[in-house]
Amino acid sequence: MTTQQLTQQIHQKKSFLCIGLDVDLNKIPPHLLQREDPIFEFNKVIIDATHDLCVAYKPNTAFYEAYGIKGWQALERTINYINEKYPDIFTIADAKRGDIGNTSSMYAKAFFNDLNFDSVTVAPYMGKDSIEPFLAFENKHTILLALTSNEGAFDFQTKNIDGKPLYQQVLETSKTWENAHRLMYVVGATKADFFAEIRKIVPDNFLLVPGVGAQGGSLADVCKYGINNSIGLLINSSRAIIYADHGENFAIKVREEARKIQQEMALILKNFSS
Repeated sequence: MTTQQLTQQIHQKKSFLCIGLDVDLNKIPPHLLQREDPIFEFNKVIIDATHDLCVAYKPNTAFYEAYGIKGWQALERTINYINEKYPDIFTIADAKRGDIGNTSSMYAKAFFNDLNFDSVTVAPYMGKDSIEPFLAFENKHTILLALTSNEGAFDFQTKNIDGKPLYQQVLETSKTWENAHRLMYVVGATKADFFAEIRKIVPDNFLLVPGVGAQGGSLADVCKYGINNSIGLLINSSRAIIYADHGENFAIKVREEARKIQQEMALILKNFSS
């Protein structure tokens, strides 16, 4: 999927919501545990209930890898279901990969060719030759960790090195890599006051923004400083939506929670375009 197609979906759905499919079997509705593949069955209900309210889904691969081969098979079933039934949805493998070139090439093939995700999250610490293998895939996107939403982000990401915060150096350096136009960036919603500076460095790239909702990030603050001419934001919400209810009819509450965010986004988009 191209960024132009993603932007079209944002305007058509009046939403830039990304829903995180982080499945914990201890938290899903108990009746699903009797199913042969409870992880996929849970995801399927979430997807069917919200596909018209969001533009992206983001499974965090750790929540699937933790259940061994069955978890990985559930991830494969989930991405296949999205691609077959809702091909307009942008998909993100939240895998946070990144290794020497040979290994990164294999990671990229796994997520882009085998599973057919539109994008994958990667860590920048090992530098250019660990990221460029991902960037070589046409119409696929590499989402680089820049400034994350967790408290530990202040341990390294905001530290000054030669008079400039490390996250800013990551952003600036990444722009020099081959096929850098295929980069997106992770910027946490809990760091909303950093967005204005980030947009000076990467004005045109999409930003994947976790931390709205359960982690306390403000959608209004993120949009105030983060929206660009093509919107350029994917706001992720996971727990606040997918675990909104634990009854047999949990899809109703899940949809209600997703719609609340979508309606807030629709108003922001209306004000942005006026």
